[in-house]
Amino acid sequence: MAPSTRSRVTPRRRLPARLDSLSLTHDQRRRVHMAAAVLLDYPDAAWFDKLPTIATLIAPVPHAVREPLERFMAAAAASDDWDRRYVVTFDLKRKCSLYLTYFATGDTRKRGTALVTILEAYQAAGWRFDADELPDYLPAVLEFSALSDSEIAGALLSSHREGIEVLRAALEQLNSPWADVVRAVTLSLPAIDEATRERYLDLITEGPPTETVGLSFLGDLPPFSP
Repeated sequence: MAPSTRSRVTPRRRLPARLDSLSLTHDQRRRVHMAAAVLLDYPDAAWFDKLPTIATLIAPVPHAVREPLERFMAAAAASDDWDRRYVVTFDLKRKCSLYLTYFATGDTRKRGTALVTILEAYQAAGWRFDADELPDYLPAVLEFSALSDSEIAGALLSSHREGIEVLRAALEQLNSPWADVVRAVTLSLPAIDEATRERYLDLITEGPPTETVGLSFLGDLPPFSP
């Protein structure tokens, strides 16, 4: 890990409030992740047709995590330009990327290695990734978590927790409705510690790296092999 570049006389930054997790059952967590996988995808006509099914899917989930998802779906149903807002949010804003490795590697050579590691994780869990998106696409990783019984899915999400928190914070700063969906995801994950909060605050401030120095993209994710 690269040494800190912060001055000893720099005032301590104010950290966001601690993000608590909820005590969800395995089934409830899978429901949240499946719902979020759909809701974070591009909102075409077929996407809107899925909203009633998603509402039924999350019905058994505790109110604290169900309510933001329901609020998001109500906002989507009342909008006539949801697809345009999606593009403006996720395609044009650097800190709102839905590609998890981008937060740790940016557009650097290390990103290719990070993507290979994620593909190996899918394979080790008995999955073959076959989609038009890159394997670090958050909806794809959430679907993997929802449908796979392998512990690898949870490890994959945990290793990219900082990126998920940066995405959540960026969406909240924009008052984006998609912040509700990512917030529901973070509530379903284990509570983060102080060190993780510091690291993601650095990412919030600095954005994804433009050079391949000083940041590990793997976190606690070990190399996988099928």
